[in-house]
Amino acid sequence: MLDDLIEESRSRRDVFKAIGATALAGALLGSAGFDPAIAQELKPSGKPLKAAMGNAGLQATWCAQGKQAAEAWGKLMNVEITWFDGELSATKQRAAIDNLATQKWDFVALQTFGIGTLNDPIKKVIDSGTPVIAMDTMMAPEGQLALHTFIAPDNIFMGSVVTTEIMKKIGGKGNVIMTQGALGHTGAQGRAKGFKEVVANYPDVKVLDEQPADWDVTKVARIWESLLTKYPDIAGAFFHNDDMALAAHNVMKAKGRTGIVIGGVDAMPPAVNAVLDGTMVATVRNPSSRIHGWAVAAGVAAVTAGEGGKEIPKYIWADGPVITADTAPGNLWLQSNFLM
Repeated sequence: MLDDLIEESRSRRDVFKAIGATALAGALLGSAGFDPAIAQELKPSGKPLKAAMGNAGLQATWCAQGKQAAEAWGKLMNVEITWFDGELSATKQRAAIDNLATQKWDFVALQTFGIGTLNDPIKKVIDSGTPVIAMDTMMAPEGQLALHTFIAPDNIFMGSVVTTEIMKKIGGKGNVIMTQGALGHTGAQGRAKGFKEVVANYPDVKVLDEQPADWDVTKVARIWESLLTKYPDIAGAFFHNDDMALAAHNVMKAKGRTGIVIGGVDAMPPAVNAVLDGTMVATVRNPSSRIHGWAVAAGVAAVTAGEGGKEIPKYIWADGPVITADTAPGNLWLQSNFLM
């Protein structure tokens, strides 16, 4: 079902692309494909809305940027946001969301650390009549929760395009490693699938290791200390996010192994600059600002637009470009203004 929704959404990938500059514009997303009458309802509400938001863990730079973007969009749309940090732990996130579920909110938007880990408290929130928006990764298996919408990138695409660039750079042969995110995170699952689909086309490539590091740079450093000792010949490595890629690069540099071709996902500013200086061969933008900002807009629509709030599709594809020298400067500017 999700694959069908993704395919349908690709035909309208610019649904949320044109974004108004100020709150006074009223229709923040009006020129991005919404019916004008609905767009008029997306102006800031007369009284502040209360929203609960959170993501996997603010230790990850992507998550930290998402919080900043949500708060910036919240100011534009008159939304007071209370943040619930997952702390890169399914257990800690569940405790935070259990607390969230005891309070009253106008809408809730969350990125889960692991699929299906928040079902009970989220069902309680939904049953109270509060719209719930999933961000970046599936909150639960299909049909288990009546979510308002799901805003996410095409993770298979992101995994495949970066892996393709790694394969080109290593000449389609050699030993490679994939360092995964959290295995229960559907975004990580999609990135792994994209990696494997590409590698399957290269019979002279051998995958040495696929350990998860749970987005934790300390864990990545420990894993790569071991991998570099164990394997004297590594041609390339794909990481499920840039934080992990750059943490591993620091270990490689310390051990004099900087010849390993590396690529990641998220296109956070340090990684964009790493592509420009040649440290990384590629990254692809997982648009944190779009995902978190659009979640605020979707929540406002759900609360203030009446029937218009029901026009939001069940899946919204938040796309982002592969980073090259040509696209990097513009991408950095968009990120700095919480637009990408």
